[in-house]
Amino acid sequence: MQGLRTINRALSAALTLVGLVGAFVLMSVSPARAGENTFIEVTPNSVQAGSRVNIRASCDNNNNEQANVHSDAFGHVMLRPDKGFLTGEVTVPGNKQPGDYPVELRCQNGQTASAMLTVLNMASPSKGPATGGGGTAGGRGTGSLLVLGGVALVATAIVLGMTGGRRRTGAGS
Repeated sequence: MQGLRTINRALSAALTLVGLVGAFVLMSVSPARAGENTFIEVTPNSVQAGSRVNIRASCDNNNNEQANVHSDAFGHVMLRPDKGFLTGEVTVPGNKQPGDYPVELRCQNGQTASAMLTVLNMASPSKGPATGGGGTAGGRGTGSLLVLGGVALVATAIVLGMTGGRRRTGAGS
């Protein structure tokens, strides 16, 4: 029994130490505040040619001045201050070749950042397989045979019902 107490104490001490180290690490990391770093985001980051993308960026506490963005995917665009960030939107030309294109931010304070924009192929969607049914079915179907079979089955049931009913009335008299 004393062996279990020793193990419990050791385990408790180890878990306490891990908890204290974790708390120290979490307290020593300072949170990143919006606007204190330089970044660029392109949303969505994968588009088909002819689609519009939104750009959001930050120029390290210099978000009250415009910044220039360039990419071979769409050319130049000027980002404008908007609620603590720099924002803009641009359309990728419809004839842009598929591929990965760097999007580069140049801030007026000299800071730079980049992101990647993927332009997808403008292939038309393919048609589904010819699985039959409806107007896509080829050749003569079995619909008329099913109708004839159903009519024959109903006629047989009527004849048998009438014949069976006559025998019962005749047998009771």
